[in-house]
Amino acid sequence: MTDTQRILDAVRKLVRLLRLADRSAQRDVGLSGAQLFVLHELGRTPALSLNELADRTSTDQSSVSVVVTRLVDAGLVSRDRDSRDARRLILNLTKAGRALLQKAPPVAQQQLIDVIERMVLADRRRFAETFEWVLAELGAEQGTAPMLFEDASDAQKKPAPRKKS
Repeated sequence: MTDTQRILDAVRKLVRLLRLADRSAQRDVGLSGAQLFVLHELGRTPALSLNELADRTSTDQSSVSVVVTRLVDAGLVSRDRDSRDARRLILNLTKAGRALLQKAPPVAQQQLIDVIERMVLADRRRFAETFEWVLAELGAEQGTAPMLFEDASDAQKKPAPRKKS
């Protein structure tokens, strides 16, 4: 197998893994993979600001904001004033969000981050530079990328509405 075939095969496998994880999240809990990733991060570290959450999800603030809004609208996440600084909004899981997270499948994005962060720093930098070069050569759009499987075409996609109790 040539190096080109190995690379294409690896990309196909990665895309398939992420797509299957996204479908699993939608089937099992009614959320996209990106929405589940955000819930997972808020479950690990409550009371995050939007900027802190963007850092934790390794994405841009504007991209994670779209996902958070969907989760707030579904009653899975709350936006609260920080008790120490009323100018600051913090994000927390609601009771429904915590319950949903308990039955959720593993988060593929977190697994991917964990693997990448285990790489030797020099290899990780070289990988990032190579991947960015390939995307630039392909003419990939500039600017911030949406969260995985949360494209503009998904604008209508919302998590399952909360049940009234």
